[in-house]
Amino acid sequence: MTPPRTRQEPVTVRVFTQRFSSTPRGARLARHLTLHQLDRWGIGYGSTASDTVALIVAELAANAVTHGRVPGRDFELTLTYAGEPAATLRVDVSDTRTESRPRLAPLAPLSDNGRGLFLVDALASRWDVLDRVPVGKTVRAELDL
Repeated sequence: MTPPRTRQEPVTVRVFTQRFSSTPRGARLARHLTLHQLDRWGIGYGSTASDTVALIVAELAANAVTHGRVPGRDFELTLTYAGEPAATLRVDVSDTRTESRPRLAPLAPLSDNGRGLFLVDALASRWDVLDRVPVGKTVRAELDL
């Protein structure tokens, strides 16, 4: 005798992970590959979601290269897309520097930098900084699509 079947909605989770050199070129490549991967997942180029995620990846990758760089170590980008019924896209950018943790801080009015996390905070549904095992940190931003 077999137990009765219960109907469950399928949930598709897609993951893309890539390491990049901790250079401006690596950060730029991370943004370009993000746009390409999102298009493969059905989030088309030029859409609001695609542009928002590209900006978040650009800011987090630039921070990893500028503030989280350890000579000879890469940074890592992971995109996780959970489809319907509650579509969510998670962006994780990890580096190997533990002592430099990003935070929102008051800005000087004429400062040329320091606005990246304010953009991430405004665009993402939520974001956080997590410890990375064995060393480093991960900045995670999530978008409810």
